[in-house]
Amino acid sequence: MQTAERLHFSAEDYLAWEDSQAEKHEFVAGEVFAMVGARQDHVVVAGNIFAALKQRLRGTPCRPYVADMKLRVEAADAFFYPDVMVSCHPSDFGNQQFISNPSLIVEVLSDSTAAYDRGSKFAAYRKLASLQEFLIVDIEARRVECFRRTADNDWLLHDYVGEFDCQLTSLSLSLPMAEIFEDLDQG
Repeated sequence: MQTAERLHFSAEDYLAWEDSQAEKHEFVAGEVFAMVGARQDHVVVAGNIFAALKQRLRGTPCRPYVADMKLRVEAADAFFYPDVMVSCHPSDFGNQQFISNPSLIVEVLSDSTAAYDRGSKFAAYRKLASLQEFLIVDIEARRVECFRRTADNDWLLHDYVGEFDCQLTSLSLSLPMAEIFEDLDQG
């Protein structure tokens, strides 16, 4: 991540500034960070997950969002652009700038962001009371790590590799691993 040219913003100033930018920037505690473009495999996997969720959530009160929608984590004074997220919260449907109450967040790992996605970003995500599951998708290993919030507010890891379906209990659905990693290794 690279810091943008202006180093300190309020959340309101960031939202106004970000709307006029050609590139996306994440915001953490007043600092703004430019986001880099993703590799093709990253985009394909995020698209596969979004498409699978969109299809399975039709007719439900839940809505999936793809990488261009901001996530506000007010308790961390931050805005992020997760690869995919799902909100079932009515207050999110009227907000055109950001989502605040996701039940599921998905991050597809890249070499440059893996440590951040697993560390500081996940720490911020855990501050969201609405969040029930956080998926980390490792393309190289063809693995999905599903961190699921327990009744005691702990996070339990469910590791999906191989032919198993990734179970998303927060949404009462499953995603086949073959569908998540579809269209990779072609060309």
